[in-house]
Amino acid sequence: MALDARLKAALAFHQRGQRGEARRRYEAILVEQPADCDVLHLLGILDLEDQAPERALARFDQAIALRPDHAQAHSNRGNALYHLGRLPEALADYDRAIALAPAFIDALYNRGNVLYAMGRRDEAVSTYDRLIALQPGHAEAHSNRGVVLFDVGRFDDAVASYDRAIALRPAQAALHANRANALRQLRRLQEAVAAYDRAIALRPDASVLCSRGHALYELGRLEDAVAGYDQAITLAPGHAEAWSRRGFALRDLGRLEAAAESYGKALALDPGADFLLGEQLHTRRQACDWATHERDVASLADGIAGGKRATSPFIALAILDDPALHRRASEIYAAARYGPVGSPGPFVARDQRDRIRIGYYSADFHDHATAYLIAELIERHDRSRFDCIAFSFGPDRRDDMRRRLTAAFDRFVDVRTRSDREIVGLSRELGIDIAIDLKGYTRDSRPTVFAGRCAPVQASYLGYPGTMGTRHIDYIIADGVVIPEESRRHYSEKVVCLPGCYQVNDSRKPISGRTPSRQELGLGEGFVFCCFNNSYKIQPVTFDSWMRILARVDGSRLWLIEDNAAAVRNLRREAEARGIDGHRLVFAQRIPLADHLARHRAADLFLDTLPYNAHTTASDALWAGLPVLTLIGKAFAGRVAASLLQAIGVPELVADTARDYEQRAVDLATVPDALAAIKRKVEANRPSSALFDSTAFAKHLEAAYSIMHERHRLGLAPDHVDIATPR
Repeated sequence: MALDARLKAALAFHQRGQRGEARRRYEAILVEQPADCDVLHLLGILDLEDQAPERALARFDQAIALRPDHAQAHSNRGNALYHLGRLPEALADYDRAIALAPAFIDALYNRGNVLYAMGRRDEAVSTYDRLIALQPGHAEAHSNRGVVLFDVGRFDDAVASYDRAIALRPAQAALHANRANALRQLRRLQEAVAAYDRAIALRPDASVLCSRGHALYELGRLEDAVAGYDQAITLAPGHAEAWSRRGFALRDLGRLEAAAESYGKALALDPGADFLLGEQLHTRRQACDWATHERDVASLADGIAGGKRATSPFIALAILDDPALHRRASEIYAAARYGPVGSPGPFVARDQRDRIRIGYYSADFHDHATAYLIAELIERHDRSRFDCIAFSFGPDRRDDMRRRLTAAFDRFVDVRTRSDREIVGLSRELGIDIAIDLKGYTRDSRPTVFAGRCAPVQASYLGYPGTMGTRHIDYIIADGVVIPEESRRHYSEKVVCLPGCYQVNDSRKPISGRTPSRQELGLGEGFVFCCFNNSYKIQPVTFDSWMRILARVDGSRLWLIEDNAAAVRNLRREAEARGIDGHRLVFAQRIPLADHLARHRAADLFLDTLPYNAHTTASDALWAGLPVLTLIGKAFAGRVAASLLQAIGVPELVADTARDYEQRAVDLATVPDALAAIKRKVEANRPSSALFDSTAFAKHLEAAYSIMHERHRLGLAPDHVDIATPR
């Protein structure tokens, strides 16, 4: 048989997948023709297919030594090097192949892939573009281009690439799933769900079902999200992420015990699941289920100290009174979660004589605690010096507060359907000088907007009482009580220290004229302690103090907010376990704010929590004339009530120890004249106190804004800012 016929026969076996027979025939030819470049090249390809890249590399080297202009051998040598992880060398070989054959499609495709693997994403996109210009119907190039664009935050362009790939390969489920992921990032959630549905119809997949559940969750379709996660779990019972995300949806539905159980399943499958231990503990705290509290808190603290992804930062604030651990938790979270937003373009140059343009960013510009605090500040800003723009990424509930804020801002921009990258670009186009993050790491926050630098100066204020642990936030707006000078080292931001209290308040907050009777409220005739904080803020050690106080004050009751049925049941059981009749705990339903403020008058003394104090809840109580007794902590979240009380002129309601806290509560409950004197002082101080003087507060904050802006204008790095009270 002639040599070329023998080679064709061997190649036919190779093409049919009969690699053993093909190898035998190639090697037989090589015995007769040791310098046959084509056979050496084909044997190298077989070695690659047999997962032997080192042997393949040697074959390709032999082939290239015989024919240096063998473009395919250079390209396949690059493939062998790629499999060996020698990426720069692989890139060099692809470049040699393309230099020899500029229209070499496979070499261009693999060059794009290796550039992506090396993190050189812009070059990867350019290479795919070059390939597509030569072969527009190359579906894999369109698909991989979409993957790279997704990774750099160019989600619109990624969708366009996936669309072109799908037009070429409509039955490829992964393309529809990847397109759905990009649509979800663009907040085009309905379209994302439809794209996930197409992917699942083509090939049911637990991970795609799970991602579909995420989109449904973000749409607020919580029951549908749970059903989707259940489908994923049916398909893959060991899918830890589906169990985890199912827990979030159940939590939001108020099914806290089921949520904690779902988190537990996820942790059993993946003990190191990112930030999930904190979610499980927080959900148990919401239900006041303290069965494993001490063990869980110790695990959480150890995990954070050890650099593990144990919890989201907000949960650390609620559970631990340790500003050093709070910073560590934020740093871990920021490093893990901040994604790229792509190049947002340059900042717009503005005339320095223009007003300073402040952007306020929040999901809470509606009937929400943050909105109630900040509304009058926006109205009081000096419009001769400041231009105020709202960036709202929360719901439009068309309520009175939304209408008030829309009127108060110079411009109100609804960006809830825009991607983080789009918000960054818009902020820059609008020339925002100082961006104020009112959310931090709280629910519905958009920290990636600030990671993308939506403004030259960025500050955290009001919504998140702790450090963001990132270089992207330049300042945190605080006061000398919540962040004393010796604690500044625990904050990645420079501290803006305002006089009085950092918390702004609304002096126009309405209180209903009628106070319900204690009988209507189910409170009876004894002394009424109250705490209207969310249930997750109640630590077992705080509850111990409360029960000791009730035991010492005959006939007293503790009035709490009814967050959920599980918390009511568990708190009453915990009271009984401490020797207190569970019915001495009375639970109040949530009602409109004006009515809620009015019913404060039916209470005698507000008992605060630690490590997370009453914040807006405390200023509400003081506005209604109800004294607040607090135990000051070490971290920002545990020092807010102390700041409020000092600002309103009743520092005697700030206790330094649990024993002092309990004794003051008992003294105020059993010495009527002492309590009456405190109430008179709160009422007398309220109209003129720094706490409720929004006009003075606006001036102090504007002084800080001016300094922050001027430092940037002069090219100076951010530094601590201390605003003195004018004499």
